[in-house]
Amino acid sequence: MFIMRGSRAIGCVLRIQRRSHHTVGIIGAPFWKGQPKDGVEKGPDLIRSAGLVENLKGQGCSVRDYGNLKFENVPDDEPFGKVQRPRSVGRANKQLADAVHAIKNDGHTCVMLGGDHSLAIGSILGHAASHRELCVVWVDAHSDINTPLTTPSGNIHGQPVSFLIRELHPKIPVMPGFSWIKPCISAQDIIYIGLRDVDPEEHYILKYLGIKYFSMTEVDHLGIAKVMEETCDHIFSKVKRPIHLSYDIDALDPSVSPATGTPVVGGLTYREGIYITEQICQTGMLSALDLVEVNPKIGRTDEEISSTAKAAVDVILGCFGRLREGSHNPDYCLPQP
Repeated sequence: MFIMRGSRAIGCVLRIQRRSHHTVGIIGAPFWKGQPKDGVEKGPDLIRSAGLVENLKGQGCSVRDYGNLKFENVPDDEPFGKVQRPRSVGRANKQLADAVHAIKNDGHTCVMLGGDHSLAIGSILGHAASHRELCVVWVDAHSDINTPLTTPSGNIHGQPVSFLIRELHPKIPVMPGFSWIKPCISAQDIIYIGLRDVDPEEHYILKYLGIKYFSMTEVDHLGIAKVMEETCDHIFSKVKRPIHLSYDIDALDPSVSPATGTPVVGGLTYREGIYITEQICQTGMLSALDLVEVNPKIGRTDEEISSTAKAAVDVILGCFGRLREGSHNPDYCLPQP
């Protein structure tokens, strides 16, 4: 009979590779004025209440929660053409950009809890202030790349990418509240996953600028593993650089995350959505994460609200090394009889 000898025994023979240590800085942005449906401002606290911080700590992350930003009301915020509440959105994003910049300077991977997706303007600009050569992975049912002159709805949560891309800068009018914004990425620095509801004007922009994207058609055809392989090949084609992952919960199918403002059927499965985060984590280059558009007021039942919040937490945990196969402490050893 084979007998293991020595104090370290089986647990150390089966030692798993120690994962890199993550330090996470969380900032809540309870803001809804980039779109018309209230309730999305409750997203940050709902996600926290679903166990975000405890679970991050449980998988070995150091976590600092910076709390929620407080946004002042902007009176007389008249539309700019079709664009709704531009001063409120511009001011909130400036505040968020400063907060994200500070969190990055503190040495953390920043997790921004929204709020609506207009907040990506401030989150990405704040990130770029610390890491100029970043790339963006945008996981969403929508491309959010309308300009203020092409938007059919006027809602800025459908426009944030247009303010960030240098090639679109000549197409962006000067809007009240937005004078501080300077585009920080090129069209080749962003890649989309999960698209299935794109306006004709947005489709033109994607094609005109040659922006890389994987619609749900490509996800179905290639499979999510190939999509992520090609995503990494694209964003790291020249050099490895920090990743900003901007994740709209409506990228997931409404059967997974129903409590969101603009659900679109035929989305990513839970497994596909989590696989994306696992692969981003494996690169070792995740530097900032947005998790947006969780809206508990839209959930018709407690179960719909809970399942959406749980999906949001699981997306974040996947970004920081949670393994669906299970895991164990690298220093664990089986007890001796």
